[in-house]
Parts: sequence; structure tokens; C-alpha cells
Amino acid sequence: MLMRFALTTIFFAVLGGLLLAADQPSTNQTSAQKAWEILDAGVREKSFLKRHDAVHALGLLEGDSRAVDFAEKALSDHTPEVREAAATTLGNMHSHASIPKLKQALKDKDVTVVLAAAHSLWGLGDIDGYEVYYEILVGERKAGQGVIAGQEAMLRDRKKLAEFGFEQGIEFNPFAGIGWGIIKTLHKDDVSPVRAQAAAALMNDSDPRSGQALAKSCTDKSWIVRVAALEALARRGDPAFVKVVEPHTTDEKDMVRYTAAAALIRLSRATPRTSALTPTAP
Repeated sequence: MLMRFALTTIFFAVLGGLLLAADQPSTNQTSAQKAWEILDAGVREKSFLKRHDAVHALGLLEGDSRAVDFAEKALSDHTPEVREAAATTLGNMHSHASIPKLKQALKDKDVTVVLAAAHSLWGLGDIDGYEVYYEILVGERKAGQGVIAGQEAMLRDRKKLAEFGFEQGIEFNPFAGIGWGIIKTLHKDDVSPVRAQAAAALMNDSDPRSGQALAKSCTDKSWIVRVAALEALARRGDPAFVKVVEPHTTDEKDMVRYTAAAALIRLSRATPRTSALTPTAP
């Protein structure tokens, strides 16, 4: 009798625990939902800079159909900076399904959008990307009307090209992936971009101490460094850093907040792995 009572008690205790767990979504799921709300609000902001930063952050979500949809819609934004970010992001997400829309972007009236689309098409292995680079090099297209005809002035504008280079992350750009706002910071801060590049370089370092260094850099006083550290943690793919990233979804800097949201979503889907050092929030 006592045995039956004990077994019954255990059964209902376990059942109650299972029901409780079913009623309460995991912390990661809840955090990811909040992160999506941040990004969803960001791509709808009235400020084109906020929309730009939110679309730019979506590049961390490779293979995510919702992120691809956001970016594709942003290709029709009325502001060229946002369209440029959208074209770049689709390339960063390796979205081969977006190639037709990127080809349409080659007809954009703004040359930076054209170049962004060409760079993404080039990265996706589509030959139309080479057509634009050929035109830049020799001054005419291999066949048909040039997509940048009449916009040669921009190609001679060093400042405009510098802004485009920082945004696109072209291979020779030492500060790839930081974003459009960096140009406004460079003239008064020569150290942050270099430290940001150092953070990006640690992305592929398997040493757990590098992960800890990146976690600490997420609270750096420079927003440029914070963005680079968050992106590097996201690309390292260790879900143990979700708790490190989550607090930065409330950062006062838009670019940091959106990057943290995208990083949180990406890490919440990653496969747990054994680490020699347990990550801790600074």
C-alpha cells in the first residue's frame, strides 16, 4: 500500500513538472521572440538610419526565411542607404533564392545600390555581378547599356567610395562589416576601428579565452567595438554566450541593439558545445 502511494506521488510529481515545463517556453525561445520584435520594429522605423542598421544586422541570420523576406522588402525602400544595406545583407546571408531580385537591383538609380547588388551577385557566383565590375574597369559593358552610365562622378568621389567600401566589406577593406555610421567616427577616433578589426579576427579562434575577450568587449565604451564583438560571438556559434549577448538588446546605440538581437537569434539555434571556460557576462 505504501509502495503504491509512493509511486502515485512520484507519478503526479513528474507529470506536474512536465506540464509546468510545457506551459513555460524556454528562456532561449522567449529571448529570441523578443529579439525578433526588436528587429521587426527596426526595419519599420521612420528613421532611415535605424532601418539601415536593422537590415544590416539581418546578415547574421543566414538561412532564415523571415530575415530574407525583410531584406528583400528593404530592396524597395525609398532611401538608397537602406536599399544598399538590403542588397549587401542578402549576399551575406548567401540567399541564392534572392538572385532575381538582386539582378533587378542592378537597375537601381543609385550607383551604390547597383554596386552592392553586384558585389552580392559576385559572392553568390552569378555572372551578372562580373558585368558591373567589367564596366567599372573598362568604362563600358560587355554587351548592352551600362548600368552605371551617367554616374561616373560618384566613382571619382573618394569619400562616397570610402563609405561604400566600409558598408560592403569588400576584401581590401580592413574594417569590413562595421556599418555605414563608421565614417562619421573615423575622423575623431583612430583606435576603435583597429580594435574592432581585432575582435572580428577572433571570430574563428577556437581558444575559449578569445570568446571571453569578445564577451568582455561587448561592454566596450566604443559602439564600433561592441558591434564587432557581438557579431564575432554570433559567428562563433556557441549558444553558451546567449546570456552574454542578451543584455545588449537594450543598448542605447541602434546598431548595437539590432546586432545583439540578430546574434541572440542565431545563437539560440546553435548546437551546444563543450567549452573549457564558461562564458560570463562582464
